[in-house]
Amino acid sequence: MARYTGPVCRLCRAEQKKLMLKGDRCKSDKCPVNRKRPAPGKDPKARAGKRSDYGVQLREKQKLKRIYGMQEKQFSLFFERALRMPGITGENLFVLLERRLDNVVYRLRFAASRSQARQIVLHGHVTVNGKRVNVPSSLVKPEDEIAIGETSRNLLVVKDSLKEFGKSGVMPWLSLDPDAMKGKFLASPRRSDITDLADVKEQMVVELYSK
Repeated sequence: MARYTGPVCRLCRAEQKKLMLKGDRCKSDKCPVNRKRPAPGKDPKARAGKRSDYGVQLREKQKLKRIYGMQEKQFSLFFERALRMPGITGENLFVLLERRLDNVVYRLRFAASRSQARQIVLHGHVTVNGKRVNVPSSLVKPEDEIAIGETSRNLLVVKDSLKEFGKSGVMPWLSLDPDAMKGKFLASPRRSDITDLADVKEQMVVELYSK
């Protein structure tokens, strides 16, 4: 599967927002957003004028897609699935994105970033209900138990990431036993529960795909 292999800090600069793509670096003084570096490209000030409606919608879609580390084709498939679900399409999209296994691994503090979580899953270090799963885009269901495999519990990246649990805990739709390195997906979140992405305007993403 294709994936972005360029400098991820460039993506944060393009959106002028922390997308939390590099874990602890995003919280440090090295973060380009903290240093107020301009958007990439030649003469970004010349492109800083008023955006069209399409331009605003495109930026919201790119922001959301990059936060969850997805390519266009996969993101559009998730949107189509959200469109077929009953309820509000934008909220459905968020629920599907939050149910991705790599995102849940990240939310459970097993990884410092979603890209790191994706690697942990791909390398077979994660189990769902006791069975090893190595597909980052697989969707977890309420009451599913997500754990680090027994042979992988000495991974330093996981131990270091779990230190964040003592500082910030986990999202309310999750539970975690840090000593056993296992957690549970209690229920699908509501849009209002995803407070760290409150500034993302998912309705603009819906409007973009509806054109």
